[in-house]
Amino acid sequence: MSKPSIPGGTRDLSPEEVFRRQYIFNTIKGVFEKYGYQPIETPTMENLATLEGKYGEEGDRLLFRVINSGDPFQRIKSEHAGETISDIKFRVSDISEKGLRYDLTVPFARYVVMHQNEITFPFKRYQIQPVFRADRPQRGRYREFYQCDADVAGSNSLIHEMELIRMYDEVFAQLGIGVTIKINNRKVLEGMAAAIGAADKFIDITIAIDKLDKVGLQGVRQELTTKGLSESQLQLIEKFFGINGSASVKLNAARALLSDSPAGLKGIAELDDIYQYLHLTGSTAAEVEVDFALARGLNYYTGAILEVKPTAIKMGSLGGGGRYDDLTGVFGLKGVSGVGISFGADRIFDVMQELQLFPAGVHAGTKVLFVHFDEASQHYALPLVQQVRQEGIAAEIYPSVEKIKKQMKYADDKNIPYVVLIGENEMQTGQLTLKNMTSGEQESLAISGIITKMR
Repeated sequence: MSKPSIPGGTRDLSPEEVFRRQYIFNTIKGVFEKYGYQPIETPTMENLATLEGKYGEEGDRLLFRVINSGDPFQRIKSEHAGETISDIKFRVSDISEKGLRYDLTVPFARYVVMHQNEITFPFKRYQIQPVFRADRPQRGRYREFYQCDADVAGSNSLIHEMELIRMYDEVFAQLGIGVTIKINNRKVLEGMAAAIGAADKFIDITIAIDKLDKVGLQGVRQELTTKGLSESQLQLIEKFFGINGSASVKLNAARALLSDSPAGLKGIAELDDIYQYLHLTGSTAAEVEVDFALARGLNYYTGAILEVKPTAIKMGSLGGGGRYDDLTGVFGLKGVSGVGISFGADRIFDVMQELQLFPAGVHAGTKVLFVHFDEASQHYALPLVQQVRQEGIAAEIYPSVEKIKKQMKYADDKNIPYVVLIGENEMQTGQLTLKNMTSGEQESLAISGIITKMR
């Protein structure tokens, strides 16, 4: 029998790891709800027609497609008796009609269209669910991972972009992770492509630029060369990326370079407005940096785009997002603009593990274990355990009569901070022995006193 295993790019999580991930989720959820976002959930599987064509060529390649029920190949062969499988011409839909969701934004757009008569616009929703990508597994990159998304549908206001930046800032400040929040605008990139005479290659340019962190400048150059860009065009792109200085200096320099591009100038004006809103609402813990090399490879972005990078560790982005003007249009609902952000919870988890940022009290498990010497003390303890639980305190009783050493080891192994020892004397007096497993200190308390202390 072969050893059990899990697919590459996935992972099991221990109870301690799950508690830590829940700490991240709860932190993010708290900020989402503070800004008026409400939770929804969508299916793990979507129809392929919902997913395909929304993420660009590379995104389509990374979709996990679900084989139709039964054996679709057998059905196809039976319909083409006498032909070999290599001779049979069939469509992907003959084999697969569904796929695992690639992100939470496209399902959100589909949800808005299907439930448009039930929701109030602007509709502010959040989702915390796993997504799936058939990517090559590597450090910080998984095939199954959680995203924590917040999106607004039905509003063009740039106040939402400002608030999304503030939400990023608050979450990472609470988690103790130093970050830089990078911001750009797809209209600025569109203007740049037009300025170098490559408007028809706008998507190719953004896809290549989006890989800058992975393949470096030389890799981006090589890819754009294969797409037909000349050396002079590449130099102009590099000049654009090389603009340095404060946000205002960068925006003014870009405004001069894109003076003949209405789209580019509109993108710069939108960035300027977002910075003004940020200024009006106070300083941020994180640096908010204009980065003209930020592209976000997904095709549906049309306005401001955001990305979050950790400052103390080499890791991919911890979050990203942006404005998409008509994503619902592909599902039949035109003119509904949206904007949103996503947190990469698994990468955040990895960063917090490596930097030892999880607080000591994050393990929410059992708070007190009742230990007994014999069957009589076990029976005495049972109603006390239930009384403690009814007060909202996580409590356990060792389930069998064993040596005290074994029961105490169980408490140690599970990091249970307190133990209540019940023997003959405790049953007679009602004064129970409470032991602090960290300090070793012991005290005698009635059950009411133990409950007060646990609180």
